[in-house]
Amino acid sequence: MLRSCTTLLGALVLVGALSAHDSWVQTNTNLVRVGDAVHLDLMLGNHGNNHRDFKLASKVNFDAITAFEVIGPDGKAVSLKDKLIDLGYEPKEGFWTVKYPTTQPGLHLAYQTLDTVIAKGQGFRVHHSAKTYFVATPSLDKVSRTNPGFDKVLGHKMEIVSESNPVTPMGPGTPIKIRLYFQGKPLAAAKVSFIPRGVKLAEGIDDKFERLTDKDGRASFTPTFGNYYLIAAHQRMPEEKGNGYDSTHYSATLVVYVPDKCPCCEE
Repeated sequence: MLRSCTTLLGALVLVGALSAHDSWVQTNTNLVRVGDAVHLDLMLGNHGNNHRDFKLASKVNFDAITAFEVIGPDGKAVSLKDKLIDLGYEPKEGFWTVKYPTTQPGLHLAYQTLDTVIAKGQGFRVHHSAKTYFVATPSLDKVSRTNPGFDKVLGHKMEIVSESNPVTPMGPGTPIKIRLYFQGKPLAAAKVSFIPRGVKLAEGIDDKFERLTDKDGRASFTPTFGNYYLIAAHQRMPEEKGNGYDSTHYSATLVVYVPDKCPCCEE
């Protein structure tokens, strides 16, 4: 296993505006037969206020990762951080990946957390949560619509929790419903971006792909076409200062794979 010794982010401070990078976790598929493996990729890209797309940018600093785990249908967590493989030739290229063999039928939750201080320009601290889901099924020909556990709250400092099953059923026309938590409480009036891979969002508020959470921290988006969708939210706390940093940046991502055809919608 190769470990990157690069910094997580490059930060540029312009008139108090911070351009942020976020990590996300995605799978090669969201549905496999029990016994088959899922490949989990840990990626880094631009998803702050100035860069609103799905493109890669540098690579996550291995030492900043505080957890990388899969929680199975039985509720038990398996740590995968020490099994991550570096797919980049250069320190800032590529991404991390790991192969996860499934043994249990049902929904699996993969997540990564990060805590680091960025010391370029004015130093700031980053707390980040990244999540995705996949289902292992005994048969791909007959997929159960009932796979509980998607609404599990993990207690991250900032966290996106799915309130609708993000795998079964899922397809164009199926709403993606989420709830955003910040420091253990629902976060109201926060911008949540639903970014399709290959699409760059408009500046400001993109009415097509962005929503504001309601008073209970909830937001909903209905995809009209199949794709990977990166859901991202941010919260800056300039008053949270410490040794080596003048502010704190919280962020959370969730990747939902929307197939072109729902695998379990037909009777």
